[in-house]
Amino acid sequence: MRKEIKGLRLDAERALYHLQQADVTDCVFAGPADGESALKESADVTVRGCSFSLRYPLWHTRDFTLERSAMDATARAALWYAENGTIRDCELGGIKALRECRAVSLQGCTVNSPEFGWKCSGIDVTDSTIAAEYLFLDSRALTLRRSRVDGKYAFQYVDGLEIEDCELNTKDAFWHSRHVTVRNSTIRGEYLGWYSEGLTLIGCRIIGTQPLCYCRDLRLIDCEMQAADLAFEYADVQAELRGRIESVKNPRSGRIVADAVGEIIRSDAVMPCTGEVVLRAQQEELR
Repeated sequence: MRKEIKGLRLDAERALYHLQQADVTDCVFAGPADGESALKESADVTVRGCSFSLRYPLWHTRDFTLERSAMDATARAALWYAENGTIRDCELGGIKALRECRAVSLQGCTVNSPEFGWKCSGIDVTDSTIAAEYLFLDSRALTLRRSRVDGKYAFQYVDGLEIEDCELNTKDAFWHSRHVTVRNSTIRGEYLGWYSEGLTLIGCRIIGTQPLCYCRDLRLIDCEMQAADLAFEYADVQAELRGRIESVKNPRSGRIVADAVGEIIRSDAVMPCTGEVVLRAQQEELR
């Protein structure tokens, strides 16, 4: 039989430690005792309509649901080492809110958490907004759909990421990433995707200086680039672009097709650079 815990104010250390098969509803985790780890080592729990102002509330939690709940800036490092969970319609504040977690979905959430999502795997994000520096650093097997990301240095060292219908406002996104596919999304930021391997952008709008340099196995399909100068330096790239690109510099290999290119720079290369830059009209004339 499931336990029901409802309408309590809890501030003791490990207030509900090792709670099993329970519903926790309309509770407040705050108070002068300032206790940590309220639900540590819990399993098969549903937490609904609760607010958290204490540290480390959900560590080592398994098979959980967190709904319509809020964690403020004092609830730092809220979910670590958790697995098999759903976080729905929640507000997650406080630094490092999610770390080293596995198989967790976020749906309709608002996240404002520096260093969010480090060293995680199997995280699925839909219909959410996330503000975080170094978002999902060194994580694996991620999906983001219909979501917005704000913050520098997103998705560094990730391996296995799919993004669709999202808006990314970043800097240095996707550095050293592997096996990333982005579809129908807007990406704003400087120095996009440097040192990436297997980055594919499909139907995307890319805005910002010096994108996509030092890449390996880079593909752009039906993408648009704005304010993108000095692009593709030392990259191995296959690109089909719509519209104009400001400048292309020393692509290492491959073929870049665009409607117009402001400048093609071939100078001061530190390695052999054989990448082609082709205007679409010229390509069609050759057919």
